[in-house]
Amino acid sequence: MTIALAVLASYLLGAIPTSFWVVRALKGIDLRTVGSGNLGATNLYRQLGFRWAVPVGLFDALKGAIPVAFIGPWAGLGLGGSVVLGVIAVLGHVFSVFVGFKGGKGVATGGGIVLGIAPWAFLATLLVWAVVVRTTGFVSLGSIIAAIVLPLFLWLLHPTARPAIWFVAGLSALVVWLHRANIARLRAGTEHRFGSRSTAGAAT
Repeated sequence: MTIALAVLASYLLGAIPTSFWVVRALKGIDLRTVGSGNLGATNLYRQLGFRWAVPVGLFDALKGAIPVAFIGPWAGLGLGGSVVLGVIAVLGHVFSVFVGFKGGKGVATGGGIVLGIAPWAFLATLLVWAVVVRTTGFVSLGSIIAAIVLPLFLWLLHPTARPAIWFVAGLSALVVWLHRANIARLRAGTEHRFGSRSTAGAAT
C-alpha cells in the first residue's frame, strides 16, 4: 500500500500542469492552443516572459526532485526505486491527467531527478544546455544534447549513483524521443530560435 501511494503521489505531483494554470489565470487562454501547444516553461515564456517562465521551470524541476529525495525514502525504497518514482513524475508531467493527458516534454522534471541523486551531474548538464542554447539559439537542441550527455556525467561524477544509470539513460531516451518533431524542424531549418516569443515549437 505504501508503494502504491508513493507511485500515485509521484504521478499526481508530476501531473500538476503549472504552466497551463498560470497562463489560464493571467491571460485567460489555453496554453495548448497557442505557440507550440506544449505545456512547458518554454511555451509559457513566449506568452508571459521570463518573470513567470523561470519559477514555473523551477517548480517543474522540483516535481522530479521531490519523489527521489523524499517520497522514495518515505516509502522505504532504495536509489533505483526512488529514481523510478522520479520517472513516474516525468510521465505525469508529459501525460497529465488534469489536461487531457497532454503536458511538457519532461526536460525540467527529468533534470529534477538528477538534481535529487546527482547534483554535480545536474550542474554539468545544465552548463552544457546553457552553452548550446547560447551558441546556437535552439532550446530544443540544448535539451537533446543535455539528455544525451547526462548519463555520462552521472557515471563520471557520481560513482555511488551508477546503479541508477540505466533508469537515467531511459529517461534521456524518452526526452530525445519527445523532441522528434523538433529534430525534424532542426533538420529542415525551420526550428524556432530562443529569444523570440513567437509560435514555433517549444522544447520543454
